[in-house]
Amino acid sequence: MKFPRSVNRAKPCVFFLLLTLVAGSCVGPEASAQENTAPQKTPSALGTIQSITEKGLTLTTDAGAELTVQFPAEVKVLRVEPGSKTLKDAVKIQLSDLAVGDRILVRGELGGQANLMVASTIVAMKKEDIAKKQAREREEWQRHGIGGLVKSVDPSKETIVVSTMTATGAKDVVIHAPVGTVLRRYAPGSINFDDAKVAPLTDIQAGDQLLARGSRNADGTEFTADEIVSGTFHNIAGTIASVDANKSTLTVWDLATKKNLEITVTPQSQLRKLPAPMAQRIAARLKGGSQEANGDHGPSGGDSASAGAPAQSAAPAGAQGGAAGQNGAAGPAGAQRGSGDLQQILSRLPVSPLTDFQKGDAVMIVATSDSGATATVITLLGGVEPILQSAPQGQASSILTPWSLSSGGADAGTQ
Repeated sequence: MKFPRSVNRAKPCVFFLLLTLVAGSCVGPEASAQENTAPQKTPSALGTIQSITEKGLTLTTDAGAELTVQFPAEVKVLRVEPGSKTLKDAVKIQLSDLAVGDRILVRGELGGQANLMVASTIVAMKKEDIAKKQAREREEWQRHGIGGLVKSVDPSKETIVVSTMTATGAKDVVIHAPVGTVLRRYAPGSINFDDAKVAPLTDIQAGDQLLARGSRNADGTEFTADEIVSGTFHNIAGTIASVDANKSTLTVWDLATKKNLEITVTPQSQLRKLPAPMAQRIAARLKGGSQEANGDHGPSGGDSASAGAPAQSAAPAGAQGGAAGQNGAAGPAGAQRGSGDLQQILSRLPVSPLTDFQKGDAVMIVATSDSGATATVITLLGGVEPILQSAPQGQASSILTPWSLSSGGADAGTQ
């Protein structure tokens, strides 16, 4: 779902709430009536520490600006846990406890020059605390998540029907999004969960990719969501026409449009290759002719997710997929044996560099929606020749569901 997102970043909503509390931005009617006469407060600064000395620090704000923060003798420094919504449990710390990579909220006065602030209060979230919280979130999304392509949305019933890919083919699931469900939507052209904004259910459209965290019923046909993130992305199945590793781009012949499409690869892009035996097993299941589809688990006697076994030992450091596979090979949230979520299998594959992909290779790609500019790879999967040959028209690229996106449950390259 990430899920990618840097381990040194916390969700903006947490700091927004802190900003509301510390800066006193929630005002009542009386204060609103006096806003024309009240003195204007200095805006707070929110961002990540880039460097630090005894006298001050350099902060890269979430707006992308660089800010120099000076420490007066009376500066107050507080530490809060990631996810805190108030300062009730904040503890005082020393300036020496701050470190590069920490997320901080700074209040103070503007200095005598541009991009300078003299701090009065600093509220910090330690990078190691953020990393631990995000590791827990990654596991939560993988264990209790579901991803797929949106087929229909019914705001009146608060339901979304998504098509998910399992080891035995496509399966429709009804997702319930009752009042209280957190709904977020990726910003256009972005694959960063931190850029996802709160959006109503009506913003979700057929064809969107969706990731939900919550619980499913016994047979896996319905899912009640606690949190949903969605976005408009481009599914591509085709062959590589050229690769330019120096420019981090590749050109793909799209089988659907019969056109070449140039796509950019970024450090957040996830590139993987299927081992030939695994690709053949997946292709057989999609075609409906495998032993597993007929109730025979094959010589190994394992369940449907056993296709991921060869890759488990090679999972990249920090990946959560290995643990998930050991605890529940049938996929997240206790899905039935024989219908494991293919994304849980794909998540255990080792990351491949762009140089591993050559002209003529068959690939399946999820990319940012092409709006005139060059699209950006979210997930690129190679070794898929058997799948493209066996899967029903238009179904193959749907395997790459939003579990591969940079969202609430994963870092780039670990999903």
